[in-house]
Amino acid sequence: MTRHEIITGHVLSFTEDPFGIAPAASVTWHEALLIRDGTIIATGDLDTLRQQAPGATLTRHDGCLICPGFIDAHVHYPQTAIIASWGARLIDWLERYTFPEEMRFADPAHAAAAADRYFDLTLAHGTTTVSSFCTSNTASVEAFFTAARARGLRAAAGKTCMDRNAPPGLCDTAQSAYDDSAALIARWHGVDRLCYVITPRFAPTSSADQLAALGALWANHPDCLMQTHLSEQIEEIAWVAELFPKARDYLDVYETFGLLGDRALFGHAIHLTAREASRLSETGAALIHCPTSNSFIGSGLFDIGRRLAEGQRIGLATDTGGGSSFSMLRTMAAAYEIGQLTGTALHPAQLLWLATAGSARALHMGDRIGTIAPGMEADLVVLDLASTPAIATRHARADDIWDAIFPTIMMGDDRAIRDLRIMGQPLRTG
Repeated sequence: MTRHEIITGHVLSFTEDPFGIAPAASVTWHEALLIRDGTIIATGDLDTLRQQAPGATLTRHDGCLICPGFIDAHVHYPQTAIIASWGARLIDWLERYTFPEEMRFADPAHAAAAADRYFDLTLAHGTTTVSSFCTSNTASVEAFFTAARARGLRAAAGKTCMDRNAPPGLCDTAQSAYDDSAALIARWHGVDRLCYVITPRFAPTSSADQLAALGALWANHPDCLMQTHLSEQIEEIAWVAELFPKARDYLDVYETFGLLGDRALFGHAIHLTAREASRLSETGAALIHCPTSNSFIGSGLFDIGRRLAEGQRIGLATDTGGGSSFSMLRTMAAAYEIGQLTGTALHPAQLLWLATAGSARALHMGDRIGTIAPGMEADLVVLDLASTPAIATRHARADDIWDAIFPTIMMGDDRAIRDLRIMGQPLRTG
């Protein structure tokens, strides 16, 4: 049965990249949008849309911001239970918190419960799409995709591959990494709204043989994404140099083994050499900015102004659980704060673009999600722009729409989520 619904509010539609023109000029505002069977059919004024679909259900969110569902381009869902753990640098974090927690995901029941809990938390914060690292146990991947599919989500994930510098219970081999990943691609890639991501954790935990195997796997499945970590901390970069002494730099390790291309996602990428920055831009790979993680673990400041000037493709992410929040609103606020520290004051339109259309572009999903326009999938979040007393106080003094939105970006949390739609439907649980 065909179902039409009109939703009213401040409907935000990106028509341009706000980093390429005056940010406010990148957006067109509409009074309402029309959805039919999970797809956005039209945007415009309410009377026109009523004439176009006279029997449509009307849902009013007047005064609220209606924008694409948030897209979190780099997460570790198995780290949900260890988020905000105290006092560790990257390598210490892995050994003290991450590896012990990931050992538990060999139990399918534990993995299923963790996946359900993760999606409950992220959806409550308005996030409708994520790209997640799982663990080296295939049960963790099965749990993630099962939970995402039950909720009707567009989601991406992969088995985290590592065959050294990790506990034996988490290590696979070059061959098993290839075989397990290939089997998971055959089972899940392209099913409903799901996408498989080839996932070496990072160079220190994969041997040359394993990286070569995963490069060969990607060559055999070029429509998959590939995600890993790059230049997160200074100590990590030095460790990579010791492990791969013939490499010109950190990025060269991945490139040598066929793990660099326009469908590659590199988390963090803070401390890049000039050569690395040039190659990343040339190949069209995406850099995923993880601001709360970078500050929480003390990794450094991602210089977004510099990276944009280089022509880099950039997405935004919480990096749960090294990141200290499940909220993309908090992540946008942290990106603003780090931008201030590096000399780039990000406009609210630019922050929202990074969390929606920018991350969709990084994930090669920009033709389906990330923007409100006819033909796009209707993953939507509705934000109450006066959700708390503090935000309402500032909102009352707003001079324009951007002045009204910015306090919610900086101070908002799950209380700001008035409504959430997955393919046009109110959120359903798994």
